Amino acid sequence: MDKSLSIQKMVSSRESFDKTLIQRESDSVTKLPISLVIITLNEEAHIERCIRSAPFVDDVVVVDSFSTDRTVEIAEKCGARVFQEKWKGFGPQKAFATAQAKNAWVLSLDADEALSPELASELYESFHALDPEAGYLFPRKSYHLGRWIEFGGWYPDYQLRLFNKSRSQWNSADVHEKVEVKRMLKMKRDLLHWVFDGLSDQVITNDRYSTLGAKQLMAAGKKFSYFKLIFKPWGKFIETYFVKRGFMDGMPGFVIAVGAAYSLFLKFAKQWEMERVHKKSE
Repeated sequence: MDKSLSIQKMVSSRESFDKTLIQRESDSVTKLPISLVIITLNEEAHIERCIRSAPFVDDVVVVDSFSTDRTVEIAEKCGARVFQEKWKGFGPQKAFATAQAKNAWVLSLDADEALSPELASELYESFHALDPEAGYLFPRKSYHLGRWIEFGGWYPDYQLRLFNKSRSQWNSADVHEKVEVKRMLKMKRDLLHWVFDGLSDQVITNDRYSTLGAKQLMAAGKKFSYFKLIFKPWGKFIETYFVKRGFMDGMPGFVIAVGAAYSLFLKFAKQWEMERVHKKSE
């Protein structure tokens, strides 16, 4: 049987976009020297789907930050080698996880991501032609509020997810971490992303990331600006909803645009709090 047809049939055995797990038969697939690397914290709803979306890897590494749910149990049942590590920030945590990989080639996925069947086939078929000096970008498509989001700057949201660790390494950023590579190349097929578990999760995530963003501004020596606090959020809404056509995604597009603006407002408001309020109380 043609390899491309075989892997396509195997990874498409059962796919659901409502967070049910993808069950895949992988015994007949030739394993490749790729390590799937994932960092986790309470990801029981996503971890199995993530791991099973790459059945051709011969090594799965999960670095967990002491989850209180079934993340570790599920990961181990899927064949992962699980390491417990206190949270260090995104860059350092992913660097530690990468260091545990047995192979030079690393497929670094977030737990709420999964290779689409088409991307799994593309990666599998092109593996022996990969450039070890390059990092490979995947177009990422996110699912939120009952639909796949196509506009508002969300797609294609290219993410570097495949690299050779002997030539490339993670930087040390606490947020917006990235792999330092000599050049970047693109895969054609989609990486799937279940970005939030609902609106409440979106609010919690925006709160967390705005705090990290404010800390980055402080660490970089940036001064608080009332101008940015007032006008940047409005600019972000206009950019997301109108310029990048978020309105094409219906009500979810409007919610996303408002959320993006609010997250930016929170970042600058927290910078003000850190710079003025906290320093006065010290």
